[in-house]
Amino acid sequence: MSVYDFTVKEMDGTEKPISDFAGKVLLIVNTATVCGFTPQYTDLQSMYDEYADKGFEILDFPCNQFGNQAPGDNDEIHSFCTGRFGVTFPQFAKIDVNGENAIPLYRYLVKEKGFEGFDPGHELTSRLEQKFENLNPNYKNEPDIKWNFTKFLVDRQGNVVRRFEPTADMKYVKECVKNLL
Repeated sequence: MSVYDFTVKEMDGTEKPISDFAGKVLLIVNTATVCGFTPQYTDLQSMYDEYADKGFEILDFPCNQFGNQAPGDNDEIHSFCTGRFGVTFPQFAKIDVNGENAIPLYRYLVKEKGFEGFDPGHELTSRLEQKFENLNPNYKNEPDIKWNFTKFLVDRQGNVVRRFEPTADMKYVKECVKNLL
């Protein structure tokens, strides 16, 4: 099994097989428009501009499960991202990444690469750790998505090779992408 076995919905509701991206390096991201990590769109778009012609795609999945930070509908989210950040990579319909309504792709992603911890060097790490510790003292042992802008790196064969939490240094994410191209 690989990510190519899944189908997702585009913003207009059309079904899109992930296999349409076969042979490319993928960065799959759950996003939000009013989150402290939303400025990562700038880094993502820059990476896309640099590597798209080398077989790289970013697959953007808006998600409103974390603090209601993606409140708009698909059109509003797309307009915001293209207008504010110049996003040109594929954006898909808003989804759930955790729980009973999580789409099958995300159930697979977290099964393949669970939570490995937040980047200790990031300024928000202690705040996030405290938040999750209060909600669930066992959060570190559960593979679910913890917050917006969690990223999964997929190789050209459709294998999930890395998971990056939102606190991961974007320069490191870029280096990992570059190594697969």
